[in-house]
Amino acid sequence: MTGYQIAAFAGSSRAGSYNQALLRAARSLAPRDVELHTLTLDRLPFYNADVEAAGDPPVVAEFKAAIWKVDGVLIATPEYNNGIPGMLTTAIDWASRFPGRSPLLGKPVAIMGASPSQVGTARAQTHLRQLLSHVQALTLPPPEVLVAQAHQKFDADLELTDEPTRTLLQGFLERFVRWIDRERRDDGAGIPPPLTSARP
Repeated sequence: MTGYQIAAFAGSSRAGSYNQALLRAARSLAPRDVELHTLTLDRLPFYNADVEAAGDPPVVAEFKAAIWKVDGVLIATPEYNNGIPGMLTTAIDWASRFPGRSPLLGKPVAIMGASPSQVGTARAQTHLRQLLSHVQALTLPPPEVLVAQAHQKFDADLELTDEPTRTLLQGFLERFVRWIDRERRDDGAGIPPPLTSARP
């Protein structure tokens, strides 16, 4: 197989989101054989086992299918109250279902984040890394991309203009591709196909 398909999403949907802007920068800096597919999370309902029992809502089924079919997942997280936002928790909740057969099981995942704070999104990334470990995703090891003082790294049009950060992000994406490649070589056992349970 040649080329890499990567699903990318941010834990914020606001118009001025630095993390949405970081995803756009990642798309422009990614290796030529990488195709990023941006997913939106704002239509996902809160996870509810009763809803799941009746069949995944179409938006949930589409989200899970989008993760199933790619080689890896790239997540850009803000930091809310020292952790990840509820929007991102909801996405992980749905994508972790069902245990042992979830689309995140054995999936290479890279995490990054941008924030105006002095520490970037260090605490949120630690929180997210714990969740991904629990659902047995294959999270790219550090060093992380922690874009601190993001208001100084992006211009008024939310373009990433800070050259050291651009260089860091480019190297991070190249390292993620190598991580995916390593996992491809170990893909002999295979992971069970998804259980489809979308509502009619």
